[in-house]
Amino acid sequence: MSNDKQFVTEITPQSEDFSRWYIDTIKKADLMDYSPVRGCIVFKPDGYEIWEHIQEEMDRRFKETGHRNAYFPMFIPESFFQKEKEHVEGFNPELPWVTEAGGEKLEERLAIRPTSETIFGHMYSKWIQSYRDLPVMINQWANVVRWEKRTMPFLRTSEFLWQEGHTAHETEEEARQETMQMLEVYREVVENVLAIPVIKGQKTKSEKFAGAVDTFSIEAMMKDGRAVQAGTSHYMGTNFAKAFEIQYLNRENTLEYAHTTSWGTSTRLIGAMIMVHGDDRGLALPPKVAPTQVIMIPIGPPKTRDQVVGRADELYAELKKAGIRVKMDDRSDVRPGWKFNEYEMRGVPVRLEIGPRDMENGVCVLVSRISGEKKVVQQADLVEEIKAMLEQVQNEMFERAQNFMKDNFYSVNTLDEMKELMEEKRGFSLAGWCGSDACEDKVKEVTGATSRNIPFEPAEEKHTCLVCGQKAEHTVVFARAY
Repeated sequence: MSNDKQFVTEITPQSEDFSRWYIDTIKKADLMDYSPVRGCIVFKPDGYEIWEHIQEEMDRRFKETGHRNAYFPMFIPESFFQKEKEHVEGFNPELPWVTEAGGEKLEERLAIRPTSETIFGHMYSKWIQSYRDLPVMINQWANVVRWEKRTMPFLRTSEFLWQEGHTAHETEEEARQETMQMLEVYREVVENVLAIPVIKGQKTKSEKFAGAVDTFSIEAMMKDGRAVQAGTSHYMGTNFAKAFEIQYLNRENTLEYAHTTSWGTSTRLIGAMIMVHGDDRGLALPPKVAPTQVIMIPIGPPKTRDQVVGRADELYAELKKAGIRVKMDDRSDVRPGWKFNEYEMRGVPVRLEIGPRDMENGVCVLVSRISGEKKVVQQADLVEEIKAMLEQVQNEMFERAQNFMKDNFYSVNTLDEMKELMEEKRGFSLAGWCGSDACEDKVKEVTGATSRNIPFEPAEEKHTCLVCGQKAEHTVVFARAY
C-alpha cells in the first residue's frame, strides 16, 4: 500500500493550502500544462473534453432558443473601441495590441479580441436596415485575450475559451426578455449539468459590464468560500447601437436604434467545477461532463486473467453501445489499489470491478466516486444499473454543493460583523446597501469582499446599509472572489 499512499499524498490537502491543492489536482489529473507564454495554458485532452461537453450542452440550448453560430475576426481596429467611451475605459488595461505585421508598422493598431461587442456592432450596422431584419441572434465560440496581472489556470488566464452571444431587437422589452432568458439558460446548465448551485441577480453599477445598461450574473461558491462569476448576461440598451449606428426603419417607416444584448460564459466554468466538487483525493467530476464516466478494472490472478478480461471486453462493448463513456484499464503490471487511487484522483464518477468470482456469479461491483458506496449488480442489468448510479452521483454532487453553500452563507447587519466573519470563516455575506459607491468601496477596503450581485430571491430582505446605517436600497451578496 505504500505506493498507493504516496500517490495520494502528492496532492496538498485543501485545509492546508487550497490554491496549492487546486494546482496539484489539475496537474496530477493531467487537465492542462503551462505554455511558454505567461498566463496561458495548454488544454490537454481530458481538460478540453470537459469543455467540449459543456459546449454541447450550451450549444443545444442556444439553438433551441433560436440562436445561430457565426465567427468574427479576433483583430479589432482601435477606432472601434473609441466609439463607446465606457467600454474602452473598462478594457484598456487588459488590451494587447498588434502594431506591426509583415515587417511594417500598421496604420492603425489592432486589438486582440477581449470581447466582440464592437465588431458585432459594426457588422450589425451593415446587416440591419429594417424591422424585418430583427431580431438578429448570433452566438460565437471563440478565444479571447485579456492581459491579466494575476493568473490561475482555467479561472483567470491571459487567453481563454468562451462563447459570447450578441443580439439585436426592435424593443427594450424584447431585449430584456432575451437578457433574462440567457441568464436562465446559464443557470440551468451550471446547476443541472455541472452540479453547481448559483445565485442569480443583478450586478451593482460599479460591477456591471463596461458599456452595459444592466448586467446580470450567476455566482457560485467555491470550497474555500470565495466566489466565481459563472456567467453574465447584459442588456446594452441602445449604447452600442448609437455608437455603431445600428438603425432600422420601424413599422411606421421612421429610423430607430436597435436594442442590443450580450452574454457569455467561459472555461472558468471548468475551474469552478473543480473547486466546488474536488476533495483531498483530487477531482470529482459530474457525470454529465466527465470525459470518462465509468472506469472498468479487471481483477484477479494471472491464471484467470484472460477469462476475466475477455468478459470485461464484452461488458465494455455493451456500455459503449449504450452511449456510456467507458474506459478499461487492464494493465497487468499495475496493482488494482494504485488504479483505484488514480481514477478517484481523476474524478471518474463510477468504478466497475470484475474478478473471477464475479464472472462465475454473473455479477460485478460498482463503486461511487462521491459516496464510496459499493454495489453488487447483475451483469445482465449492468447498463441500467450504471445509468442509475451516474444519475445518483450527479444528484448527490449538486446536493452536497448546495448544502455547503447554505452552511457558509451568512446574514450580517454591520461592516464590523462582516469583517469578523471574513477573518474567521469562509463564505458569502448577505447585507443591506444604501446604493452609494462610497459604502460599496468601504466594504471592499475593510473586508476585501466585493458585491457579487443583488439576488433576485434573497433569503431575507435587509433594511439598513451595513456601512452607513441609512435605509438600504438593495439586499446584496458580498464575497471575496476569484
